[in-house]
Amino acid sequence: MPVAIGHEFSGTIVEIGPNAANPQNLKVGDDVAVQPTICCFGCGPCREGYINCCDSAGFVGLSGGGGGMTDAVCVDPQFVFKLPKGTSLQIGALVEPLAVAWHAVDQYPIKEGDEALVLGAGPIGLGVIQCLKARGAKTIIVAEVAEQRQKFAREFGATHVLDPRHDDVVKKAKEICGGLGPHLALDAAGVAASVKTAALAVRARGTVVNVAIWEKEVPFQPNNLVFGEKKYLAVLGYVKEDFGGVIQALADGALKPEGMITKTIKIDKVVEEGYKALFDEKDKHVKILVDCRA
Repeated sequence: MPVAIGHEFSGTIVEIGPNAANPQNLKVGDDVAVQPTICCFGCGPCREGYINCCDSAGFVGLSGGGGGMTDAVCVDPQFVFKLPKGTSLQIGALVEPLAVAWHAVDQYPIKEGDEALVLGAGPIGLGVIQCLKARGAKTIIVAEVAEQRQKFAREFGATHVLDPRHDDVVKKAKEICGGLGPHLALDAAGVAASVKTAALAVRARGTVVNVAIWEKEVPFQPNNLVFGEKKYLAVLGYVKEDFGGVIQALADGALKPEGMITKTIKIDKVVEEGYKALFDEKDKHVKILVDCRA
């Protein structure tokens, strides 16, 4: 069946069902961000509270239901989050991808002054940089090959930017971190070289977090983790607490993601100026917003 796409979206409440649970006291007219989670609430992971790991997980606007690119969409009120006063719907549309980054960063107990390596500066990698900065990381090293994305990384808070085509990322990361390596490496690139680099770069008892979705199986040497007692963690999407964390950080001014919006278009231009631009000018854009009101 056709699906109205768009899983990263915000909007204004126009109606609340008379029997809808509404613990947040949402009101018609509120500007909100939507967590597009679809889950069964009955499988093992759901019963344990890990709805992002649901055996039949999906996303509004991808797996079913009306997505954000439509006049109106009906969603479960528990997955609706009121935006802070002064936060625009444009920024609200960034809450979903930022929640992915927040969930990844949340896997390590970052302390003020910690050092981190981010592999890949695509939209999620750039979100990770911002979340690391918001959480107090002192050193944020980014490895990225595309020049425009290197520039974005610096704008969003990277303290050091390396080009894997020319730089020995493992060697440089260790040098930057006093010979020890970073406490944390987050792999948002999802290629064989990035997982190896992350495992070799982190310090003894450091942590590698996989943020990527992999297209194919890759070779992996466990000893890169064993010798150093390093940890490897994987994350998937987000939970409600991540949306709450992002929204609070927006309210506090710790997250300032306006620069992620590289273009805004009307709904009738979504093919020519949206999808085509992402294919033809991939490295030029972070997020192209679609205004469905016009």
